[in-house]
Amino acid sequence: MDFAIKSIVFLPFIGFLLVGLFGGKLGDKPSQILTTGILMVSALLSWIVFLDVMVDGNKYGVTLFNWMTSGTFTFDWAIYVDMLTAVMLVVVTTVSALVHLYSISYMAEDPHTPRFFAYLSLFTFMMLMLVTSNNLIQMFFGWEGVGLASYLLIGFWYKKPSANAAAIKAFVVNRVGDFGFALGIYACYVLFDTVQFAEIFAQVSEHKDATLNFLGHDYNAITVIALLLFVGAMGKSAQLGLHTWLPDAMEGPTPVSALIHAATMVTAGVFLVARFSPLFEFSPDALAVVTVVGASTAFFAATVGLVQNDIKRVIAYSTCSQLGYMFFALGVGAYGGAIFHLFTHAFFKALLFLGAGSVIHAMHHEQDMRKMGGLWKKIPFTAGVMFIGNLAITGFPFLSGFYSKDMIIEAAYASHADGASFAFLMGVAAALMTSFYSWRLWFMTFIGDTRADQHTFDHAHEGNIAMKLPLLVLAVGAVFAGGFFDFGFIGEGRVGFWNGSLITAAHDIMTEAHHVPFGVKLAPFVVMVLGVAIAWMFYGPYGRRTQLPRRTAETFPALYKFFLNKWYWDELYGFLFVRPAFWLGRLFWKQGDEQIIDGFGPNGVSSAVALIAAQARKIQTGYVYHYAFAMIIGLAAFVTWFMTSSSGH
Repeated sequence: MDFAIKSIVFLPFIGFLLVGLFGGKLGDKPSQILTTGILMVSALLSWIVFLDVMVDGNKYGVTLFNWMTSGTFTFDWAIYVDMLTAVMLVVVTTVSALVHLYSISYMAEDPHTPRFFAYLSLFTFMMLMLVTSNNLIQMFFGWEGVGLASYLLIGFWYKKPSANAAAIKAFVVNRVGDFGFALGIYACYVLFDTVQFAEIFAQVSEHKDATLNFLGHDYNAITVIALLLFVGAMGKSAQLGLHTWLPDAMEGPTPVSALIHAATMVTAGVFLVARFSPLFEFSPDALAVVTVVGASTAFFAATVGLVQNDIKRVIAYSTCSQLGYMFFALGVGAYGGAIFHLFTHAFFKALLFLGAGSVIHAMHHEQDMRKMGGLWKKIPFTAGVMFIGNLAITGFPFLSGFYSKDMIIEAAYASHADGASFAFLMGVAAALMTSFYSWRLWFMTFIGDTRADQHTFDHAHEGNIAMKLPLLVLAVGAVFAGGFFDFGFIGEGRVGFWNGSLITAAHDIMTEAHHVPFGVKLAPFVVMVLGVAIAWMFYGPYGRRTQLPRRTAETFPALYKFFLNKWYWDELYGFLFVRPAFWLGRLFWKQGDEQIIDGFGPNGVSSAVALIAAQARKIQTGYVYHYAFAMIIGLAAFVTWFMTSSSGH
């Protein structure tokens, strides 16, 4: 099994090296086949390891070599696999393999295909390094690695200014979160004298009352560390305040959106908090912050998704909202529910993103839903799988989202933790809006008369088998992944399933969630049906005939603009940070560099020296009588000065 685990992690890296270094010589097709085939093998091995760990409860630790030793500071480069890691392995490798396969067709016309596939493989390797780490330094290596790979992939179309701006924005915003994560790592080492997960978790109870001094005040050390780690998670998982990069990241190719921003990188923050559940359990204050931020993100992103017109941005805000669900599940102690939703969400969200890519491909890169409509006639397969994806994300009974998202809402109701009631209300409200904007997207894209250019509509067509097969596999996962794995993840008393990889409190909130009142269990279904009905009323035949969406926007213009402008977060950050940064940059550039440095340097002293030298050269004529005349003038001036100064005394 050790060899299989090593292969899972390092096969994508081998693919990256081969295609990254020799892709130009290999050519497009060999590069695509090589990287995709490698990811298929890695995904197959991941499922074998997942089933082994799930059924037998095994854990695996593979030490590759000692990475660093400096006094008591030591850690290895090692691969650690428990149930939590096994879940992430199948999510990362399965989605990545399907995205590789899908991209063969989607990126067929791109002149830089080998580079694209190399970047995809690099991203997968870095994500695998993150989830298989057994210490904070290795996790941080993978954490920064996926940040690098996402920057390269978001800005892949580097000749497109908006893509470059989006890549820079993602990189800069994530640096804010990563700074918090780095401080959390440092604080962990200061408190526990180690960066190894097992050693940290074994000491947490001993240090539960320890304090850290900051700016003259003492704070509970566990709470400080937990909050710093959560700041890192907020950046990577686009939680409210550090969310602004995620929608703009849709500037990258659509397969990138499915890989990075639907199923893998954005769930790294959820994984981090879940992995450190033994530490978070000793800080109710930190868990309350996680709960409130997660619930607020779920609600905020859902409100913005209501009015977006770019098909990919609607799904991007949906991702942001679903991540909020995962975080408030972690905050109320429903760790198993959060990871279960992470697992099921990977299938239906990747399905929706790749389905959107199929729509964009059919519409010759058009992304505005206002210029679509009637596409079910032209691309019925895509319409069908996106219909399934919508059923799953909105919580239709017995599909994946029904099991995981509904359980999170029930757990929030059952919990007595701080912020749990707020999370329950926000979760139900977000479920209503999720249903509305998901079906709004489907109705605007596939139903009614087309609003597209007639030439574009006439030539719209399905992609080939390389695009259809991943959609079919993900649709099967969206239907069956929840029901098939339901009992293992969140069944009553399933403490043994996690085998210590997640904290399961004595009261086990997941068990209590199974016994909430029937009305609570019914609430997500009711709001789901209500959301569908409202979406049909607005965007079905009646809504189109009566212009109901336009009339509603005109009736509530302030609220509509507030949602359309994403609560003005970008404008706020522009005012507080971007504009001052540009002003400071221009100050240093114009006044500091050009006027002061250049003014006194190249354009000042240096220029004066050059001018004096140029004038001095004119007296070097080569005639002796000129030099004699200069000597006489100099001597006369010296005698005059000497006589004048002598007479003064």
